[in-house]
Amino acid sequence: MSAISATAVKELREISGAGMMDCKKALSEASGNLDKAMDILRKSGIAKAQKKSGRTTKEGMIFSYIHPGAKLGVLIEINCETDFVAKTDDFINLTKDLAMHIAASEPIAIKREDISFEILEREKDIYSDQAKQSGKPDNIIEKMIEGRINKFYQENVLLEQAFVKDADKTVQDIIMDTISKLGENIVVSRFVRFQLGAKTNNSTSVDK
Repeated sequence: MSAISATAVKELREISGAGMMDCKKALSEASGNLDKAMDILRKSGIAKAQKKSGRTTKEGMIFSYIHPGAKLGVLIEINCETDFVAKTDDFINLTKDLAMHIAASEPIAIKREDISFEILEREKDIYSDQAKQSGKPDNIIEKMIEGRINKFYQENVLLEQAFVKDADKTVQDIIMDTISKLGENIVVSRFVRFQLGAKTNNSTSVDK
């Protein structure tokens, strides 16, 4: 079977709301057929999570994590729909895992839309200068810049980062797995990462 294209994975992800790795796996099982892949995601319950993504989340918890040595800490707010789910082990464990992930991975935003215009423009200027030095044609330079910006997002946006406990999945994938399991929408609303002697990283979702 031919390799699954990034375009097919992106299309399935937009339709289903499932994580990138889940979409790629489903497409592989379906030999690249989009409809069959969607059926696979529905049967596994993964696609159902997308239907819950617009539901109101007013419950949840605020969790604090202090790394051994007391020189690094994270305060995070994660919301769900009901107090019942907020008290489940799965939800609490997700919250703890995300706090530890933030401590280790240093995201600067929850979603790419939360990154300030100034930061993004600065990165684009740097990548543009680097690409132009390659001497390649303008159309190739544009693709190079786009690729580096996407990599910047993957390295700095919480939901797009590779999860520290499973590099084959993104943080968004881990959250979607928990949504599918618990049957409620779950949203990371904000976090603050404290490191002794460093500027505080305070991130809040633009949708909050």
